[in-house]
Amino acid sequence: MEEPNEVVEQLVQIVKEASGFPECRSTSKKMYHNLLRRVKLLNPLFEELRDREAPLGEEDARALNMLKVALESAKELLQSVNEGSKLYQALYGEIIAGKFLKVTEQIEKALSEIPYDKLDLSEEVHEQIELVHAQFRRAKERMESPDFQLKPDLITAHKEKSFDPAVLRKLSEKLQLRTINDIKKEAFALHKMADSTDGDLRECLEEMKGLLKKLNGYVLTGDSEAETSKGEKSFKHRSPVIPDDFRCPISLELMKDPVIVATGQTYERSCIQKWLDAGHKTCPKTQQTLLHTSLTPNYALKSLITQWCESNGIKLPKKQGSCRNKKSGSCASDCDQTAINALLQKLSIGNTEEQRAAAGELRLLAKRNADNRVCIAEAGAIPLLVNLLSSQDPRTQEHAVTALLNLSINEANKGRIVNAGAIHDIVEVLKNGSMEARENAAATLFSLSVVDENKVAIGAAGAIPALIGLLCEGSPRGKKDAATAIFNLSIYQGNKVRAVRAGIVAPLMKLMMDASGGMVDEALAILAILASHQEGKVAIGQADPIPILVEVMKTGSPRNRENAAAVLWSLCTCDAQHIKNAKEHGAEEALKELTENGTERAKRKAGNILELIHRAVDAVEEP
Repeated sequence: MEEPNEVVEQLVQIVKEASGFPECRSTSKKMYHNLLRRVKLLNPLFEELRDREAPLGEEDARALNMLKVALESAKELLQSVNEGSKLYQALYGEIIAGKFLKVTEQIEKALSEIPYDKLDLSEEVHEQIELVHAQFRRAKERMESPDFQLKPDLITAHKEKSFDPAVLRKLSEKLQLRTINDIKKEAFALHKMADSTDGDLRECLEEMKGLLKKLNGYVLTGDSEAETSKGEKSFKHRSPVIPDDFRCPISLELMKDPVIVATGQTYERSCIQKWLDAGHKTCPKTQQTLLHTSLTPNYALKSLITQWCESNGIKLPKKQGSCRNKKSGSCASDCDQTAINALLQKLSIGNTEEQRAAAGELRLLAKRNADNRVCIAEAGAIPLLVNLLSSQDPRTQEHAVTALLNLSINEANKGRIVNAGAIHDIVEVLKNGSMEARENAAATLFSLSVVDENKVAIGAAGAIPALIGLLCEGSPRGKKDAATAIFNLSIYQGNKVRAVRAGIVAPLMKLMMDASGGMVDEALAILAILASHQEGKVAIGQADPIPILVEVMKTGSPRNRENAAAVLWSLCTCDAQHIKNAKEHGAEEALKELTENGTERAKRKAGNILELIHRAVDAVEEP
């Protein structure tokens, strides 16, 4: 058996390799992403074991070795699904689901063997691993269901000589076989399968090749016609149909610069920016309130759109560059590297006034467009801006933290900023900077916390008490930035404890009771996520929240009614007194209405609370 330390190092490496896998675009993507997400959540355990001073015992090593074998199987399955045939996964979804279930059972069994109490884990890591273990337990009890309609559609498309082009279009979309490159990758996957399989799959391989041939015809024309009686193909030469996912939900036009809003929906940047500039605070498609107005580039979708345009002979419209800035000599559309280098020289060796001016210029350039953000970072600006975070000049500090905020919109720049050691300095600005600097520091921390690993580092750096301070003292925009950052950080279990112990519940209750402050949505969303932790339940329960929760369930927006029901459910499951209080404050009427007209989650929570209330009443009435 291998040495314990070697096993731990191998576990860290397995998670690292799995984390680098690209996004799955097959019909197995839900199972793929669920398994990958759970595997990644185990990483804090392995890193803490790697960093501990005390040696691991023989029992620990045996359990970890068992987990290593299970995670290697998981990594191999994830890789095979990502690189494998989408047609095979669609036709044999039950087999794929069975493999995911087997790996899930294997990991859950291995996790059950680990003696956590003997490992002297930190409270945060112990809580997170318990949570992940519970997720694996639940997952092994239910097998994911494949798309039952997809397989019959594929069989119909294969057997019918005269077929409905609409069926091929639906299959092309569901299978994510929308471009020539997609078809080539699928053909390669089938070729690999043919080389490695035995005779049992020969017949179905021919079936899949026939399907791929028809899908290839559809992709080439945007709408394939049936085969003629002579076996030759004739195609309608017409303008290809733009896939719905490539159209902006606002303009319905092909997107050239797709961006993601807080709800996860994607829009054309110019369209959603106009919507936000008009004062709207909701997602146009879902009508949900936006927790923040940051726009994240959707590079994956942009790449797909570009491939589709190339495959269909369509010229993708170029983004319009803004006017040349005479002072800096830079242009939004072509990125003047000479001007950027000159600004970096001032940051590096200039006097205080030159540094302030240069940081301000970079702040504006980074805000202007994506090309500038790439150029500025690659020129080496980030470490210099991080150094300026500790500047004694307040305006320089404001420019530096805001420039980093704008640069962090680029996904690659997030890593560069963290690797430059910025988190600690950004937290210091959040604690001690001017109000503008504090608010932009909060927004920067939110942007960086989109990466899961950064949630832990930001919480450990002491950001949460400072964010709570800004939540109480900031401007309306600053309060929203602080709330958004706290919400995102609290997705990590350890940060929930930090927020509760830092006294977040009282400010949240105050914000909830002041409807004119415009922070009810944010306060409720944070309470709902904190209520999933035992310390959060206790702290919220001590703040007498039930009257306001019942009122929100009666009169609030759909999302707020849902979150209020979720908080009330958490409280009622931990203390019977809360059930009594809910009944006394007239919760039953609101809950009954919610079971009929609420969101799906609200209906479930409301039904569960009503059941608890009825049980409590029955218990009292029993002789």
